[in-house]
Amino acid sequence: MTAKRDYYEILGVSRNATAEEIRRAYRRLARKYHPDVNREEGAEERFKEINEAYEVLGDEERRAAYDRFGHAGVSGGFGAAGDPFGFSGSPFSDIFETFFGGGGRRSRGPVRGADLETSVELTFEEAIFGTEKEVEVTRLELCDDCRGTRMRGGKQPPVCPVCGGSGEVRRVQHTILGQFVTAMPCDNCGGEGRVISDPCPTCRGRGRVAKTRTIAVTIPAGVDSDSTLRLTGQGEHVPNGTPGNLYVRIRVQPHPYFVRQGKQIHLDLPLNMVQAALGAEVEVPTVDGPVELKIPPGTQPGQQFRLRGKGVPDVRGGARGDQIVTVRVVIPTEITPEQRELLRKLAETLTTPDLEDGNRRGFFGKIKDALGV
Repeated sequence: MTAKRDYYEILGVSRNATAEEIRRAYRRLARKYHPDVNREEGAEERFKEINEAYEVLGDEERRAAYDRFGHAGVSGGFGAAGDPFGFSGSPFSDIFETFFGGGGRRSRGPVRGADLETSVELTFEEAIFGTEKEVEVTRLELCDDCRGTRMRGGKQPPVCPVCGGSGEVRRVQHTILGQFVTAMPCDNCGGEGRVISDPCPTCRGRGRVAKTRTIAVTIPAGVDSDSTLRLTGQGEHVPNGTPGNLYVRIRVQPHPYFVRQGKQIHLDLPLNMVQAALGAEVEVPTVDGPVELKIPPGTQPGQQFRLRGKGVPDVRGGARGDQIVTVRVVIPTEITPEQRELLRKLAETLTTPDLEDGNRRGFFGKIKDALGV
């Protein structure tokens, strides 16, 4: 099976292209490859490919999913059922009405700047309790001198005298089937409807300049690695439109002894064999500070204790999770002769219960084995 081509490559635009730039690229390619215009072999398949790319990149949410996950993030098909070209009842319909005499309607959605993405690294505790961070982002903003008009001194560019500001010119062909009207991008203004006759020297007629900004990010309590925060309006700016968004991906550093699993925090607690056998009160670290935990006599390796409310806060505002403490009994590898003798005497007084399968032995049975009793 042939791998799908990149949607940005299909439309011939960069990943930072604005919504308007994507729309213009789509209009140009759709006119060129529409089956009613282009009879060359492969034109129809190319047209379907262009439609599919635009249905994803022309939609804010689907484009964001595609940017993060590729084709897997937008799988499930496209277009209306029963329409082989996928533009019935969609944003494409007004374009093709213009092509084929449908009234010349020019309906455009709001222009929006490109989204940006960055990342921030947190300590384990910062992720648990939330914090404030700053990120540095380079983005395109409106030129201070022309304010996005692209003209010197911020003047408004004049209307194109060729297309009258529509951005396209119509061509009429007479065939034996009747009159055939197509709308093509205006060569004089590049399909924009206005002519940049006196470009702004600061931005060189682009209307935008790159600037580096430091942006404050509020990290909510309970975030986890690979989660993403959206900062609305902190993306790239576009003339006569709204800025895109900034997406901040979270990276949490591992902790030396805490392990997070969802809303629970896990901790391995080392005990010596006397503490496990006789019981003890031990100090247990938590993210809130140390707490006292009572270990009952006869505690077994792997036994767990729950510290309620000492886990991870719910990032959506629910109840806080718990901390799970798992006992790890540490058997000494080196002991003094006096300790060895005491353990030997203890082992002689103990019985070693075996499980029915005979493959596992009790805790004190392991001590007796180690002492050769």
